[in-house]
Amino acid sequence: MFESPAFAQAAGGATSAAGGASFLVQMAPLLLIFVIFYFLLIRPQQKRMKEHRALIEAVKKGDTVVTAGGIVGKVMRVDDAEVEVEIAANVKVKVVRATLSDVRTAGSSKPAND
Repeated sequence: MFESPAFAQAAGGATSAAGGASFLVQMAPLLLIFVIFYFLLIRPQQKRMKEHRALIEAVKKGDTVVTAGGIVGKVMRVDDAEVEVEIAANVKVKVVRATLSDVRTAGSSKPAND
């Protein structure tokens, strides 16, 4: 209230030159957080998706598969987009290949310890 307008304008003009450096200092933590998220969350997720896609593409007859709904069965026939799965004796269902969540090869199961 007692200051003149010229004094207030002079103070504002002196800080505008250092405003660019101040902006970079304020943006540095945001950039650092993004880099951390990329290496800890985004990159590993992309790697898992790539491995899963390769696993689904390599499905062959005789493999045991698990669908997204939790149904476990043996692959009887493989098409481009669908897989025929035997879920019980003489019970076969067609499943869209994209809905497979896990593929277990024929020799990977362990025998039960009875």
